[in-house]
Amino acid sequence: MISSSEFKKGIIIQFEGGIWRIVEYQPFRYAQRAAMVKIKLKDVRQGHTIERTIGSGDKFPVVQLDRRTAQYQYSDGQQYTFMDTTTYDQFTIDAEVLGDNVKYLAENMTLELGFYEGEPLDIQLPITVDLKVVDTAPGFKGDTAQGGGKPAKLETGLVVQVPFFINVGDTVRVDTRTNLVVTRVT
Repeated sequence: MISSSEFKKGIIIQFEGGIWRIVEYQPFRYAQRAAMVKIKLKDVRQGHTIERTIGSGDKFPVVQLDRRTAQYQYSDGQQYTFMDTTTYDQFTIDAEVLGDNVKYLAENMTLELGFYEGEPLDIQLPITVDLKVVDTAPGFKGDTAQGGGKPAKLETGLVVQVPFFINVGDTVRVDTRTNLVVTRVT
């Protein structure tokens, strides 16, 4: 059990008969009333979000996920297929459940899958991923005088800001937490 005063972003709890991930939480207090917590939750199975206001001391069961190492195989646009690296079993997860994480999935990428009662519900991306630049404007001599950057489309469809010296075909390392380019990979 976890108290609402101990909430952190990313914790998975049981709430209103479902399994939910805490997306945002904001403690607040009205004048001369008990403290409250406004939470935004994402349904781990279906991907939709809700917002609720609860008491500061309310307790909820924490869902413990069984973590397994898996490799991303392929996608048909709606279903993403992963393979367990120890048992070679294949699992599919809906695009709605993965949310924005699909922007970082490159074929044959190894990551952690979270299972609850045998059902894959969660992926844990690595902190950085290496992705190839497929489209960007060319850099010209003198562009670096003011610093800055230019937009670049990566192999997964993700668009990020890159330095002017990055060209089509280069591989860049992207931080999955901040969506920023860390470095060019040689």
